[in-house]
This record gives sequence, C-alpha cells and structure tokens, in this order.
Amino acid sequence: MPGTNLTREEAQIRAALLSVESYTVDLDVTTSETTFASTTTVRFTCTEPGATTFADLVDATIHSITLNGETVDPATAYADSRITLAGLAAENELVVTADCTYSHSGEGLHRFVDPVDDRVYLYSQFEVPDARRVFTTFEQPDLKSVFTFNVTAPSHWKVVSNAPTPSPSDLGNGNSVWNFPETKKMSTYITAVVAGEYHEVLDTYEGKFGTIPLGHYCRQSLVEFLDRDELVKVTSQSFEFFEEQFDFPYPFEKYDQLYVPEYNMGAMENAGCVTLRDEYLPRSRQPRSFYEFRTSVITHEMAHMWFGDLVTMKWWDDLWLNESFAEWACYWCEAEATDFTDAWTGFANARKQTGYRQDQMPSTHPIAADNYDLEAVEVNFDMITYAKGASVLKQLVAWVGLDPFLAGLRQYFKDHAYGNSEFTDLLSALEKASGRELDSWAKEWLQTAGVNTLAPVFELDAEGNYSSLSVAQTAHPDWPTLRRHRLGIGFYNRVDGTLVRDTYLEVDVEGESTDITEAVGLAQPDLLLLNDNDLAYAKIRLDERSLATVIDGLSSLEDSLARALCWGSAWDMTRDAEMAATDFVKLVLANIGTETDSWGVSRIPTYAAQAVHSLSAPANRAALSDQWETGLRELLGSAEPGSDHQLTFARSFAATAHTDAALADLEALLDGSLVLEGLAVDQDLRWALLTALASAGRADDARIDAELENDNTISGKEHAAAARAARPDADAKAAAFQAAMLDASTPNETARSIALSFHQPGQEEVLAPYVAKYLEAADSAWSTLGAHKASVAMEYMFPRVLASSELLESVDAWLASTRANPGAKRYVLEGRADVARYLAAQERDAQ
Repeated sequence: MPGTNLTREEAQIRAALLSVESYTVDLDVTTSETTFASTTTVRFTCTEPGATTFADLVDATIHSITLNGETVDPATAYADSRITLAGLAAENELVVTADCTYSHSGEGLHRFVDPVDDRVYLYSQFEVPDARRVFTTFEQPDLKSVFTFNVTAPSHWKVVSNAPTPSPSDLGNGNSVWNFPETKKMSTYITAVVAGEYHEVLDTYEGKFGTIPLGHYCRQSLVEFLDRDELVKVTSQSFEFFEEQFDFPYPFEKYDQLYVPEYNMGAMENAGCVTLRDEYLPRSRQPRSFYEFRTSVITHEMAHMWFGDLVTMKWWDDLWLNESFAEWACYWCEAEATDFTDAWTGFANARKQTGYRQDQMPSTHPIAADNYDLEAVEVNFDMITYAKGASVLKQLVAWVGLDPFLAGLRQYFKDHAYGNSEFTDLLSALEKASGRELDSWAKEWLQTAGVNTLAPVFELDAEGNYSSLSVAQTAHPDWPTLRRHRLGIGFYNRVDGTLVRDTYLEVDVEGESTDITEAVGLAQPDLLLLNDNDLAYAKIRLDERSLATVIDGLSSLEDSLARALCWGSAWDMTRDAEMAATDFVKLVLANIGTETDSWGVSRIPTYAAQAVHSLSAPANRAALSDQWETGLRELLGSAEPGSDHQLTFARSFAATAHTDAALADLEALLDGSLVLEGLAVDQDLRWALLTALASAGRADDARIDAELENDNTISGKEHAAAARAARPDADAKAAAFQAAMLDASTPNETARSIALSFHQPGQEEVLAPYVAKYLEAADSAWSTLGAHKASVAMEYMFPRVLASSELLESVDAWLASTRANPGAKRYVLEGRADVARYLAAQERDAQ
C-alpha cells in the first residue's frame, strides 16, 4: 500500500489526466484544541471522462465526500491517505468535509501554546507533501491552481495567508471569519495559513515596479526582540536588488514574514507568506555571524518568490535547482546589496563545508538526484541540495559569465511565469544567452556524485622559479568523475610581515593533470593558493612550503576569503588524516584570535573542538584537551571587551571546560564573582554555562529547575532539557533517550535540543549501553517518530563519541540484518562513516 508515499510515475499519470481550476478551503480552528474543521472544494477537469484517480488527505476523520453532486462513502473511498475518485466527468467538483489533526512536529498545521502567557499560535508547513494534512489536495507541484482560503478563528487573532489579509467578518460568538481573496496560481506546497495571537507590524516597500506591502509578525512574548528597522532594511535591500537583477516585478500582492515557534526548518518560501524560525529574533546577544546568516535566510526565501514560486519545478527531481538557486542567489544578494559584503567568505568558512562533508558520505548522491518518489525526496534533501548546489551554480556563473547568466534567467522567468518547468528549460535559456554548450557541463556536475581534490605539482629551477606547474585532480574511487573547473590561482608573498597576493591566474582545469604554462618562470611564492576567489567546488591541498606559511602565520594573510580557503584546506587535511589533529588545534589557537570574518570566528573553534574530542589519538587527548581549554581561557581573557571573539571564546571555553579551575570559572561567571569587561552573562549564556556544569556532574535537576523558573519560556524549556540530557547520570540519560528517540509526543525542537546534548565527551561509561539501544530504536524510528523527528534523532543520537572498531562491528551487523526505513539506514551509514574517519584521524595523530 502506498501510505503517504507518492511515486513520480503516479504524479505524471495524474498530471496528464487532470487540470485543477480552483481550490476553496474553509478552515475552522475554533472547534477543538486537537483538531480543526476542514472543508475543501476542488474544481478540476479531466481529459478522459470515466477515468479514476485519487485525491490526497492525511490523518483526517472524513465526514462527507461529494463528487459532482453524488455522495461518496468515506468508508470505502478513503484509505491509505487517499480518496479514490471514480467515474470522473470532463468537468468536476469535489467537496470533502473532515476534521484534521493539529501537528506538534512542525508538519501540517502546527499548534503551539506559549508557556509565558498561554497564548495560542498556529502556522502551516507544507513542503514537501504536507498541505494534504490540512486540506484535500492533488499533492504534486505541477498541478498548480488558484486558492481561496476562508478561515474561522477567534476574533482577536491575526490570520495571514498567501493573499492580502481581508477585514474579518464578526460571527457574533467571539469568532470571526477571514475570507481571503483568490491567490495567484501556485503549487499546493507553497500555500500557507498562519493564525494566532501574533503581534503585527506593517510597512511598505516602494520599488522599481511599485509598492509592496510588508508585514512582520511574532509571538507577543517576543515583541521586544523584533528588530523591525533592521528587518525592514534587509527586506527592502533584497527587493531592490532582485527586482533590478531579475527585471521582473515581484510576482505576488504582498510580502509577510512571520517568525514562528518550534519550527523545523530555517524558513519556508510560502508565496507572500514566509515563515521563519523565531530563534531569528534573539533574546540574548549574538555574534555578527548570526545576523549574517539571518540575512542570508531572508534573501534566500525572497529569491524563491521568483525561482520556485513564480516558476516551479514539475516534480521533485528539480528540488535541487529550486534550493541551489536560492542558496546561490541569497549570498550573491547579501554580498552585493546588504551590509554583509564579505558574505562569500562566510559561505566558504561555514556553509560550503557542510556540502563538502555531505558529499564525502556513503549516502552522497548527484545534485540532480533521482527522486522517483516522496520517500526518495526525504532521503536526498540535504546539504548537497543546498551548499554543493549553490557552489556549483557559482561555478556555472564563472563558466558562462554573470551577464549572460542573468540574460538567460530573465528570459526563463518571462517564458514560464506562474507555470512549471524542468532543468532543461533553464539550461536552454542559459545556452542561448551565453552561446556555450552546457549539456556536458550539466552531466559531469549535476548527474555525478563526490568531490574532487586539486593539488599543485611542480618543479623548480636553481633560482627557485617554477620550471613547471600543474594542477593534479583526483577523485574518490567510489565516485571517480574528474570534472572541469574554472580555477583561480593566487601567488602570495610576505611583504613587511603581511601575506599579499602579487599574481593571480584564472584557468580552466580538466582531467588528471592540467599544465599551468603561465606560471613557468615565476618565483615560487610563500603561499600558492589553488581556488583563489573560491570559484570552484573542490578540496584543495597546500604544498609543503605553503602549509608551513599558513601554520606560521595565517593571520598575516589580509584577504579574508583567501584565509577561509586556507582554513578549509587545513580542516580537510585533518579530516582526511593527512594533518594531525594536534597540529590543527595549534593552528587554530595561534590564529583565531585575529580572524576577522564573523563566520570564521564562530565556526572554526567548533572544528577545533571536534579535532580535540574525536580526531585526536586517545593517548594524546588528555593533554590536547588541557591545551585547548587553557588556550581558550587565554583567548577569552585577552579578547576585546564586548567583541564577537569574546562571546565565541566564552561559549567555546564553557563547552570544553573540564578541569577544576575551568569549572570554577564557569561557576564564578554564573554567580557574578568573575566579571569579564564587556561580557554580558545573559540568559542564553547562563544556559550554556549551566549545561557545561551539568555535563561535568555539577548541576543536578534541582539547579536546572531553579534556572528554568527564571526563564519560563519555550527556549528555557528546551535549554533545560538539553542540560538534563548532558548530565553523566544513568537516570538522566534514560529519560533523555526516551524523550528524543522513542516518544513521538516530545515537541520537535525540545527533542532536537536533547539529541544535540546527549553525547558528551568523557561520559563513555554511562553512554556505552546506548549503542545497542540506538540501533534497536533505529529499526522503527521512522514509523514511531515520523520522518522529520526520526531524521533529527537518527543523526544526532548516533554514538560517535564512542568511536571504536567494536562500534563499527555493531553497526555493520545491524546494517546487514535490519529492515529499517531507507532514511534510518542512511543516518546509520553516515554515523558509521564519521566513526571510520575518526579512527583514521586518530591513527594519524598518534604518529
């Protein structure tokens, strides 16, 4: 039985049969705290009168079904999340009346009660296939239609959807109905309904093509943290940039951004009704990287209004293109139009690294994955879709040139407005605009998996000049494709104590070896940097002299993007067991204090912490842990008061504190007896300090409860759950495991907090039983928890901290015998790959 799955073939058959003229959706959210009333009227045509098809509806109690005025018995027609529709006419009207279930997993219509004030908040999340949890649909992206939403809700609520918000009509019983006007034509997955006691702020943007109404919404308990001026500024900057670059008016009537609680994703591009995590309205001080990322999220979702919402993929095979384009466009916009002009450096230091990591997993897949059904979409929706895809599009822009790329894109929007397309449509537009053949490029970059490694190979003459220089390209034997790369090569030399680029070459690299004839006769530089300007998607290697230059003085390299490439190369080499973890930690301690890129400052210490706790040889680990702790304490003490460095080093120091002296410092920061000028020990930092103490066995349940009393918010509850999960106590671990891995009723973000905190270094004895328990739970995680919660639990609860050959044996035995969902197998395979990498790195560090 299909269950909630849908195959591409089924969707193609249904799309050939049907054309959907309109949806009218009547929702009543006043009927119950667990369910809501949903009545859907769908008008559609059929090319083969007399044919049979089906509509989609999940987890509903259906009261009535009427097809073309005839009653259909739900007992026989509704099964396996599908409503069978037989004997179709040329023109059809389907009416389904049902009660649907509120979600607490962030899928469908999520209901949240704020513990601060007991106010109620609802929001929808429909990507990939979850509109069918709220109303009856033909749930596939190529059956676009127009939608009319009528929502009954308490009169004092705000109700927002894709179309402009109407004045509500009072029903006289404390409730009102919002009759929204008909939407533009769109896919079901980008429709939206948000309702509740939201705070509302309205503004406008006056742009190239006219006025766009803007709305910002948040919970009442977050009003003081809604930085309206900054959000409006970024939104306006983004609109101005995209309307100019795309040369196409914003395609919808208004643009609301709603910050919602317990959100699974970063944000969602619902047409004109964007939902975002309300953690993006921070209540405590955050570093610049936080706001840089928030800006990229805002620009990402706005880019989708054109690419994804205006023009939509026919099927989820092109989900990569939807997300990859928005990811590339958001950093492009951020760098060109906002205050974060070094956004591509942050991309290299953080986001791109997630793509490299994902692409080296056994679960890697082509960017253009074969999404033959919805379950395959769940498995293939990852950082290859986002980070690698954006990197490859950046390479494509370098390959064809920005102006031809934009010319093709503008024509693409005009040709397919409010319709559906495939990647071949975009490729044809780009080929026509650029004059370059791109089919072979697409095959090698989009239809193959894996990341290449590029390394310099050279010979020097007696004067130290290159007599030859070539770029060697290799690939993993499991993914052996060698690709064409547009590549920058930078020559950096020390000048008055600073590393300065004096020569730059831009070349095309192809095959196993590419001669760089332009370099012959040039002096060997102190640093030879492949992929300078970060045009290519590839791991790079530093030659012996260049690596020594980086280790001795990376901080003397003025260009932040060049530094990011050096940081990335050193981290790649460490993960690949080519550089000792001990040496990487030394590199970070020596240079992170003067790093200027905000993402470099906040992200690179997390790489070093992984090197300490997972990649270092067990015999070296205690000494390296002490060195890392001491180094961070020194960096914290010397950091500029109030700086991002100070905040990051405080968090990093708390996370690694293990000696009596360090733990005493955490206690003193908490009770105020240790004051560091400029460091505000605000609520989020208090939780970080307390969780670190809990991990060390110095904070019990009573102490956590006391902190929670002072922070009775959903964030406080999530932090408290994480602190309890971190304790080195058998009962605490048992309760945490139950909540995160076995209990579907645990709120989704609470479960995530627990999973992230469960495995702590130094707790091997109390964690040992959870290898067998994890693998046992993995067998049924997908059916027990649902796809999203299961994916979070499976990824973060994997016992990587217990890396050993025995762990690999246990995992291999499970993989050989399990009948678990493919998604569960994927996360176990990925955890196994991490452990194997850890063991290889540990062996290298021992040398």
